[in-house]
Amino acid sequence: MFAITFDINEALVVLKPLMLFVAVMVIYSIFIFKFYRFLARKDIFKLNLNQYNRAKHPLFIKTLSVIFYLIEYILLFPLFAFFWFAVFVVLLSFMAKNQPIESIMLVSISVVGVVRVTAYYNEDLSKDLAKMLPFALLGIFLLDISFFSFSESIETLKQIPTIAGILIYYLTFIISLEFILRIGSGLFFHKKDKKEEQPPVVFEEDLD
Repeated sequence: MFAITFDINEALVVLKPLMLFVAVMVIYSIFIFKFYRFLARKDIFKLNLNQYNRAKHPLFIKTLSVIFYLIEYILLFPLFAFFWFAVFVVLLSFMAKNQPIESIMLVSISVVGVVRVTAYYNEDLSKDLAKMLPFALLGIFLLDISFFSFSESIETLKQIPTIAGILIYYLTFIISLEFILRIGSGLFFHKKDKKEEQPPVVFEEDLD
């Protein structure tokens, strides 16, 4: 009853946006999948730089261990923290319409901080928090593509250089927070291990 004709040119016109949507969503989903799992991990770096510690003297061993630790959490962590922060700023600039850049940056650094804190409590909780915002953005995009205004978002992001001082304070805070969490976690587990190593107390009545 219906006359169906296949036109290759028409098919390309119809399928081109579909293929583009699928490709973009696949790339975005894979990126977010890798991103949130990495951000929500308690032990971020798996470099194990101590494997290169060939020192024999105990003092040298401890000194090199401290140096390797500082390389990971003073040189590398700030770079990753800035990257995470930048990703959330970009995502929020597309989600939050007519919001000042100061508010977007505040929410972004708060999300990074909450994810890092919860990573030391429960990594599953941290993963849920880390993926919530990116996938919420994807859901909004699928439901209402007209919600986004790329020109407005770009204009919002252009305001970042004007508040560079705030950016430095935020990054200093997140780096300090990570150090506090690492030290606190190390002390807690060290005390816990010591308690587990203590032999059970045996009373004389138990020997009778």
